[in-house]
Amino acid sequence: MTANNKPADRDAVIIRTSIIGIAANIFLAAFKAFVGIVAGSIAVIMDAVNNLSDAMSSLITIIGTKLASRRPDAKHPYGYGRIEYLSAAIISVIVLYAGVTSLVESVKKIIDPEVPDYSAVSLIIIAAGVIVKILLGRYVKKVGEDVDSDSLINSGEDATMDAIISSATLVAAVIFMMTDVSLEAYLAAIISVMIIKSGIEMLSGMISRMLGERVDSQLSKEIKATICETEGALGAYDLFLHDYGPDRMMGSVHVEVPDTMTADHLDVMTREIEKKVFAKHHVALTAVGFYSKNTKNDETAAIYENIRRIVSDIDHVMQIHGFYCDTAKKEMRFDAVIDFKAPDRNAVWQQVCAAAQEAYPEYQITVAMDSDTAD
Repeated sequence: MTANNKPADRDAVIIRTSIIGIAANIFLAAFKAFVGIVAGSIAVIMDAVNNLSDAMSSLITIIGTKLASRRPDAKHPYGYGRIEYLSAAIISVIVLYAGVTSLVESVKKIIDPEVPDYSAVSLIIIAAGVIVKILLGRYVKKVGEDVDSDSLINSGEDATMDAIISSATLVAAVIFMMTDVSLEAYLAAIISVMIIKSGIEMLSGMISRMLGERVDSQLSKEIKATICETEGALGAYDLFLHDYGPDRMMGSVHVEVPDTMTADHLDVMTREIEKKVFAKHHVALTAVGFYSKNTKNDETAAIYENIRRIVSDIDHVMQIHGFYCDTAKKEMRFDAVIDFKAPDRNAVWQQVCAAAQEAYPEYQITVAMDSDTAD
Protein backbone atom coordinates (compact mmCIF):
# COMPACT_ATOMS: atom_id res chain seq x y z
CA MET A 1 0.00 0.00 0.00
CA THR A 2 1.43 3.41 -0.93
CA ALA A 3 0.29 7.00 -0.67
CA ASN A 4 1.18 7.71 -4.28
CA ASN A 5 -1.55 5.82 -6.07
CA LYS A 6 -3.69 8.12 -8.15
CA PRO A 7 -6.52 7.43 -10.57
CA ALA A 8 -4.78 5.86 -13.55
CA ASP A 9 -6.06 8.46 -16.00
CA ARG A 10 -5.75 11.56 -13.76
CA ASP A 11 -2.56 12.87 -15.35
CA ALA A 12 -3.89 12.14 -18.84
CA VAL A 13 -7.09 14.08 -18.09
CA ILE A 14 -5.14 17.09 -16.79
CA ILE A 15 -2.80 17.11 -19.80
CA ARG A 16 -5.63 16.68 -22.30
CA THR A 17 -7.63 19.51 -20.71
CA SER A 18 -4.55 21.75 -20.68
CA ILE A 19 -3.90 21.10 -24.38
CA ILE A 20 -7.48 22.10 -25.15
CA GLY A 21 -6.90 25.28 -23.14
CA ILE A 22 -3.68 26.06 -25.01
CA ALA A 23 -5.32 25.62 -28.42
CA ALA A 24 -8.36 27.73 -27.50
CA ASN A 25 -6.30 30.54 -25.99
CA ILE A 26 -3.84 30.77 -28.89
CA PHE A 27 -6.76 30.87 -31.30
CA LEU A 28 -8.47 33.64 -29.32
CA ALA A 29 -5.24 35.59 -28.82
CA ALA A 30 -4.58 35.69 -32.57
CA PHE A 31 -8.04 37.01 -33.41
CA LYS A 32 -8.13 39.53 -30.56
CA ALA A 33 -4.66 40.84 -31.36
CA PHE A 34 -5.73 41.39 -34.97
CA VAL A 35 -8.91 43.18 -33.92
CA GLY A 36 -7.08 45.27 -31.31
CA ILE A 37 -4.38 46.41 -33.76
CA VAL A 38 -6.86 47.23 -36.52
CA ALA A 39 -9.23 49.04 -34.14
CA GLY A 40 -6.42 50.67 -32.14
CA SER A 41 -7.94 49.30 -28.92
CA ILE A 42 -5.60 48.88 -25.97
CA ALA A 43 -8.30 46.98 -24.07
CA VAL A 44 -8.64 44.36 -26.80
CA ILE A 45 -4.86 44.06 -27.21
CA MET A 46 -4.44 43.55 -23.45
CA ASP A 47 -7.19 40.94 -23.62
CA ALA A 48 -5.22 39.14 -26.34
CA VAL A 49 -2.06 39.25 -24.23
CA ASN A 50 -4.05 37.80 -21.35
CA ASN A 51 -5.08 34.91 -23.58
CA LEU A 52 -1.42 34.19 -24.29
CA SER A 53 -0.68 34.17 -20.57
CA ASP A 54 -3.52 31.67 -20.17
CA ALA A 55 -1.93 29.44 -22.81
CA MET A 56 1.35 29.64 -20.88
CA SER A 57 -0.53 28.71 -17.71
CA SER A 58 -1.85 25.58 -19.39
CA LEU A 59 1.68 24.70 -20.54
CA ILE A 60 2.95 25.08 -16.97
CA THR A 61 0.11 22.82 -15.78
CA ILE A 62 1.28 20.11 -18.19
CA ILE A 63 4.91 20.43 -17.08
CA GLY A 64 3.92 20.45 -13.40
CA THR A 65 1.73 17.38 -13.81
CA LYS A 66 4.52 15.48 -15.54
CA LEU A 67 7.07 16.38 -12.86
CA ALA A 68 4.65 15.61 -10.02
CA SER A 69 4.08 12.10 -11.34
CA ARG A 70 7.72 11.12 -10.81
CA ARG A 71 8.21 8.17 -8.50
CA PRO A 72 9.52 8.68 -4.94
CA ASP A 73 13.26 8.32 -4.48
CA ALA A 74 15.80 8.42 -1.66
CA LYS A 75 15.98 12.22 -1.74
CA HIS A 76 12.22 12.73 -1.88
CA PRO A 77 10.69 9.62 -0.26
CA TYR A 78 7.22 11.20 -0.18
CA GLY A 79 7.19 11.81 -3.91
CA TYR A 80 6.96 14.98 -6.00
CA GLY A 81 3.22 15.65 -5.74
CA ARG A 82 3.65 19.13 -4.24
CA ILE A 83 5.08 20.30 -7.57
CA GLU A 84 1.45 20.62 -8.66
CA TYR A 85 0.94 23.24 -5.94
CA LEU A 86 4.10 25.01 -7.07
CA SER A 87 2.90 25.08 -10.70
CA ALA A 88 -0.45 26.48 -9.54
CA ALA A 89 1.43 29.20 -7.64
CA ILE A 90 3.45 30.03 -10.78
CA ILE A 91 0.21 30.37 -12.73
CA SER A 92 -1.04 32.77 -10.06
CA VAL A 93 2.15 34.86 -10.46
CA ILE A 94 1.63 34.96 -14.24
CA VAL A 95 -1.93 36.19 -13.75
CA LEU A 96 -0.68 38.81 -11.28
CA TYR A 97 2.05 39.95 -13.69
CA ALA A 98 -0.45 40.21 -16.54
CA GLY A 99 -2.67 42.39 -14.36
CA VAL A 100 0.17 44.73 -13.37
CA THR A 101 1.39 45.05 -16.98
CA SER A 102 -2.14 45.75 -18.17
CA LEU A 103 -2.62 48.40 -15.49
CA VAL A 104 0.58 50.20 -16.50
CA GLU A 105 -0.44 50.27 -20.17
CA SER A 106 -3.96 51.41 -19.28
CA VAL A 107 -2.67 54.33 -17.23
CA LYS A 108 -0.45 55.36 -20.15
CA LYS A 109 -3.49 55.41 -22.44
CA ILE A 110 -5.48 57.45 -19.91
CA ILE A 111 -2.70 60.05 -19.89
CA ASP A 112 -2.20 59.94 -23.66
CA PRO A 113 -5.51 58.64 -25.11
CA GLU A 114 -5.97 57.16 -28.59
CA VAL A 115 -9.29 57.11 -30.44
CA PRO A 116 -10.29 53.49 -31.24
CA ASP A 117 -11.93 52.45 -34.51
CA TYR A 118 -14.29 49.53 -34.04
CA SER A 119 -16.22 47.65 -36.72
CA ALA A 120 -19.15 45.27 -36.57
CA VAL A 121 -16.84 42.39 -37.46
CA SER A 122 -14.49 43.17 -34.58
CA LEU A 123 -17.41 43.24 -32.15
CA ILE A 124 -18.64 39.88 -33.41
CA ILE A 125 -15.17 38.40 -32.88
CA ILE A 126 -15.02 39.78 -29.33
CA ALA A 127 -18.52 38.41 -28.59
CA ALA A 128 -17.49 35.00 -29.91
CA GLY A 129 -14.45 35.15 -27.66
CA VAL A 130 -16.69 35.77 -24.65
CA ILE A 131 -18.74 32.68 -25.41
CA VAL A 132 -15.64 30.52 -25.93
CA LYS A 133 -14.07 31.74 -22.69
CA ILE A 134 -17.21 31.09 -20.65
CA LEU A 135 -17.46 27.53 -21.96
CA LEU A 136 -13.72 26.94 -21.63
CA GLY A 137 -13.62 28.33 -18.07
CA ARG A 138 -16.51 26.18 -16.87
CA TYR A 139 -15.07 23.08 -18.53
CA VAL A 140 -11.52 23.50 -17.21
CA LYS A 141 -12.64 24.34 -13.67
CA LYS A 142 -15.08 21.41 -13.58
CA VAL A 143 -12.36 18.98 -14.70
CA GLY A 144 -9.98 20.52 -12.14
CA GLU A 145 -12.46 19.94 -9.33
CA ASP A 146 -13.13 16.38 -10.51
CA VAL A 147 -9.43 15.42 -10.47
CA ASP A 148 -8.39 17.74 -7.60
CA SER A 149 -6.02 19.87 -9.69
CA ASP A 150 -5.44 23.38 -8.32
CA SER A 151 -3.66 24.35 -11.54
CA LEU A 152 -6.73 23.52 -13.64
CA ILE A 153 -9.06 25.19 -11.15
CA ASN A 154 -6.96 28.37 -11.25
CA SER A 155 -6.87 28.26 -15.06
CA GLY A 156 -10.63 27.80 -15.17
CA GLU A 157 -11.24 30.72 -12.83
CA ASP A 158 -8.89 32.86 -14.88
CA ALA A 159 -10.76 31.98 -18.07
CA THR A 160 -14.04 32.98 -16.44
CA MET A 161 -12.45 36.28 -15.43
CA ASP A 162 -11.36 36.74 -19.04
CA ALA A 163 -14.95 36.31 -20.18
CA ILE A 164 -16.03 39.10 -17.84
CA ILE A 165 -13.17 41.28 -19.09
CA SER A 166 -14.08 40.69 -22.74
CA SER A 167 -17.74 41.40 -22.00
CA ALA A 168 -16.80 44.74 -20.46
CA THR A 169 -14.60 45.54 -23.48
CA LEU A 170 -17.54 44.76 -25.75
CA VAL A 171 -19.79 47.11 -23.78
CA ALA A 172 -17.19 49.90 -24.00
CA ALA A 173 -16.96 49.40 -27.77
CA VAL A 174 -20.73 49.66 -28.18
CA ILE A 175 -20.83 52.81 -26.05
CA PHE A 176 -18.08 54.38 -28.18
CA MET A 177 -19.84 53.53 -31.45
CA MET A 178 -23.09 55.06 -30.17
CA THR A 179 -21.77 58.13 -28.34
CA ASP A 180 -18.16 58.69 -29.48
CA VAL A 181 -17.19 58.54 -25.81
CA SER A 182 -14.10 56.36 -25.31
CA LEU A 183 -14.06 54.60 -21.95
CA GLU A 184 -11.78 51.72 -22.87
CA ALA A 185 -8.60 53.03 -21.17
CA TYR A 186 -10.50 53.47 -17.92
CA LEU A 187 -12.19 50.13 -18.44
CA ALA A 188 -8.82 48.49 -19.07
CA ALA A 189 -7.56 49.94 -15.78
CA ILE A 190 -10.55 48.50 -13.91
CA ILE A 191 -10.01 45.17 -15.65
CA SER A 192 -6.36 45.22 -14.63
CA VAL A 193 -7.25 45.75 -10.98
CA MET A 194 -9.63 42.78 -11.20
CA ILE A 195 -6.88 40.62 -12.69
CA ILE A 196 -4.44 41.70 -9.96
CA LYS A 197 -7.01 40.91 -7.26
CA SER A 198 -7.65 37.47 -8.77
CA GLY A 199 -3.91 36.75 -8.99
CA ILE A 200 -3.32 37.74 -5.36
CA GLU A 201 -6.19 35.54 -4.16
CA MET A 202 -4.97 32.53 -6.15
CA LEU A 203 -1.37 33.01 -5.00
CA SER A 204 -2.30 33.41 -1.34
CA GLY A 205 -4.45 30.27 -1.58
CA MET A 206 -1.56 28.24 -2.98
CA ILE A 207 0.92 29.57 -0.42
CA SER A 208 -1.52 28.65 2.33
CA ARG A 209 -1.87 25.12 0.97
CA MET A 210 1.89 24.66 0.65
CA LEU A 211 2.37 25.85 4.23
CA GLY A 212 -0.09 23.18 5.39
CA GLU A 213 -3.76 23.84 6.00
CA ARG A 214 -6.20 22.34 8.46
CA VAL A 215 -7.58 19.06 7.19
CA ASP A 216 -11.03 19.22 5.63
CA SER A 217 -13.65 18.84 8.36
CA GLN A 218 -15.77 16.31 6.48
CA LEU A 219 -12.75 14.17 5.59
CA SER A 220 -11.48 14.05 9.18
CA LYS A 221 -14.92 13.09 10.51
CA GLU A 222 -15.30 10.38 7.85
CA ILE A 223 -11.87 8.92 8.64
CA LYS A 224 -12.63 8.82 12.36
CA ALA A 225 -15.99 7.18 11.65
CA THR A 226 -14.28 4.54 9.51
CA ILE A 227 -11.79 3.82 12.30
CA CYS A 228 -14.57 3.46 14.86
CA GLU A 229 -16.23 0.81 12.67
CA THR A 230 -13.33 -1.49 13.61
CA GLU A 231 -14.16 -3.93 16.38
CA GLY A 232 -12.64 -2.75 19.66
CA ALA A 233 -12.19 0.89 18.62
CA LEU A 234 -13.95 3.10 21.17
CA GLY A 235 -12.87 6.43 19.72
CA ALA A 236 -10.41 8.10 17.33
CA TYR A 237 -8.36 11.16 18.33
CA ASP A 238 -5.27 13.18 17.43
CA LEU A 239 -5.69 12.76 13.69
CA PHE A 240 -2.72 14.38 11.94
CA LEU A 241 -2.75 14.49 8.13
CA HIS A 242 0.09 15.70 5.91
CA ASP A 243 -0.56 16.73 2.31
CA TYR A 244 2.15 15.72 -0.16
CA GLY A 245 0.10 16.58 -3.24
CA PRO A 246 -3.30 15.65 -4.65
CA ASP A 247 -4.25 12.12 -3.58
CA ARG A 248 -1.00 11.85 -1.60
CA MET A 249 -2.02 12.26 2.01
CA MET A 250 -0.37 10.54 4.96
CA GLY A 251 -1.11 10.72 8.63
CA SER A 252 -1.32 9.25 12.09
CA VAL A 253 -4.07 8.74 14.65
CA HIS A 254 -4.68 7.57 18.22
CA VAL A 255 -7.41 5.00 18.84
CA GLU A 256 -9.03 4.38 22.21
CA VAL A 257 -9.39 0.69 23.10
CA PRO A 258 -10.30 -1.35 26.20
CA ASP A 259 -7.41 -1.93 28.61
CA THR A 260 -7.96 -5.68 28.28
CA MET A 261 -6.61 -5.87 24.73
CA THR A 262 -3.39 -7.74 24.05
CA ALA A 263 -0.52 -6.73 21.76
CA ASP A 264 -1.44 -9.28 19.09
CA HIS A 265 -4.99 -7.95 18.97
CA LEU A 266 -3.71 -4.38 18.66
CA ASP A 267 -1.44 -5.43 15.81
CA VAL A 268 -4.39 -6.91 13.92
CA MET A 269 -6.41 -3.73 14.60
CA THR A 270 -3.61 -1.52 13.31
CA ARG A 271 -3.42 -3.31 9.98
CA GLU A 272 -7.19 -3.43 9.61
CA ILE A 273 -7.54 0.31 10.31
CA GLU A 274 -4.76 1.21 7.87
CA LYS A 275 -6.34 -0.93 5.16
CA LYS A 276 -9.86 0.47 5.67
CA VAL A 277 -8.79 4.11 5.76
CA PHE A 278 -6.69 3.79 2.63
CA ALA A 279 -9.42 1.93 0.72
CA LYS A 280 -12.18 4.40 1.65
CA HIS A 281 -10.35 7.72 1.84
CA HIS A 282 -7.07 7.22 -0.03
CA VAL A 283 -5.13 8.29 3.07
CA ALA A 284 -2.11 6.28 4.23
CA LEU A 285 -1.92 6.07 8.03
CA THR A 286 1.77 5.64 8.76
CA ALA A 287 1.22 5.29 12.51
CA VAL A 288 -1.68 4.13 14.68
CA GLY A 289 -1.26 4.69 18.41
CA PHE A 290 -3.56 3.50 21.18
CA TYR A 291 -5.13 4.89 24.33
CA SER A 292 -6.26 2.34 26.91
CA LYS A 293 -9.67 2.90 28.50
CA ASN A 294 -10.47 1.71 32.02
CA THR A 295 -12.83 -1.25 31.99
CA LYS A 296 -11.82 -3.08 35.20
CA ASN A 297 -12.74 -0.49 37.82
CA ASP A 298 -16.08 1.33 38.02
CA GLU A 299 -14.56 4.00 40.28
CA THR A 300 -12.54 5.32 37.36
CA ALA A 301 -15.71 6.17 35.43
CA ALA A 302 -16.79 8.54 38.20
CA ILE A 303 -13.32 10.09 38.33
CA TYR A 304 -13.34 10.60 34.57
CA GLU A 305 -16.72 12.33 34.62
CA ASN A 306 -15.60 14.61 37.43
CA ILE A 307 -12.34 15.51 35.64
CA ARG A 308 -14.22 16.10 32.39
CA ARG A 309 -16.68 18.43 34.16
CA ILE A 310 -13.92 20.37 35.92
CA VAL A 311 -11.78 20.80 32.81
CA SER A 312 -14.67 21.67 30.49
CA ASP A 313 -15.40 24.73 32.64
CA ILE A 314 -12.00 26.17 31.70
CA ASP A 315 -12.07 28.56 28.74
CA HIS A 316 -10.55 27.33 25.47
CA VAL A 317 -10.47 23.65 26.52
CA MET A 318 -12.28 21.88 23.71
CA GLN A 319 -12.04 18.25 24.77
CA ILE A 320 -10.23 15.70 26.93
CA HIS A 321 -9.47 12.17 25.77
CA GLY A 322 -7.02 9.35 26.32
CA PHE A 323 -8.08 9.24 29.96
CA TYR A 324 -6.68 6.46 32.11
CA CYS A 325 -6.65 6.16 35.87
CA ASP A 326 -4.84 3.61 38.06
CA THR A 327 -6.56 3.84 41.45
CA ALA A 328 -4.09 1.45 43.07
CA LYS A 329 -0.96 3.36 42.04
CA LYS A 330 -2.75 6.72 42.28
CA GLU A 331 -1.80 7.70 38.75
CA MET A 332 -3.91 9.54 36.20
CA ARG A 333 -3.24 10.67 32.64
CA PHE A 334 -5.22 12.34 29.86
CA ASP A 335 -4.89 14.69 26.89
CA ALA A 336 -6.50 18.14 26.78
CA VAL A 337 -7.29 19.73 23.40
CA ILE A 338 -6.73 23.48 23.68
CA ASP A 339 -8.16 25.90 21.12
CA PHE A 340 -5.74 27.85 18.91
CA LYS A 341 -7.80 30.95 19.76
CA ALA A 342 -6.51 30.88 23.35
CA PRO A 343 -4.30 33.94 24.01
CA ASP A 344 -1.82 31.73 25.87
CA ARG A 345 -2.26 27.99 25.28
CA ASN A 346 0.47 27.10 27.74
CA ALA A 347 -1.30 29.08 30.47
CA VAL A 348 -4.54 27.19 29.75
CA TRP A 349 -2.67 23.88 29.96
CA GLN A 350 -1.20 24.88 33.33
CA GLN A 351 -4.70 25.80 34.51
CA VAL A 352 -5.96 22.34 33.50
CA CYS A 353 -3.10 20.67 35.37
CA ALA A 354 -3.73 22.77 38.47
CA ALA A 355 -7.50 22.14 38.45
CA ALA A 356 -7.06 18.37 38.12
CA GLN A 357 -4.37 18.26 40.80
CA GLU A 358 -6.52 20.31 43.19
CA ALA A 359 -9.42 17.89 42.75
CA TYR A 360 -7.20 14.83 43.26
CA PRO A 361 -4.13 15.90 45.28
CA GLU A 362 -3.21 12.31 46.12
CA TYR A 363 -2.74 11.41 42.43
CA GLN A 364 0.25 11.83 40.17
CA ILE A 365 -1.37 13.48 37.16
CA THR A 366 0.07 13.75 33.65
CA VAL A 367 -1.71 16.05 31.19
CA ALA A 368 -0.63 16.23 27.55
CA MET A 369 -1.51 19.44 25.67
CA ASP A 370 -3.09 18.60 22.31
CA SER A 371 -3.70 20.93 19.37
CA ASP A 372 -7.00 21.30 17.57
CA THR A 373 -5.66 19.96 14.26
CA ALA A 374 -8.77 18.13 12.98
CA ASP A 375 -12.51 18.17 13.66
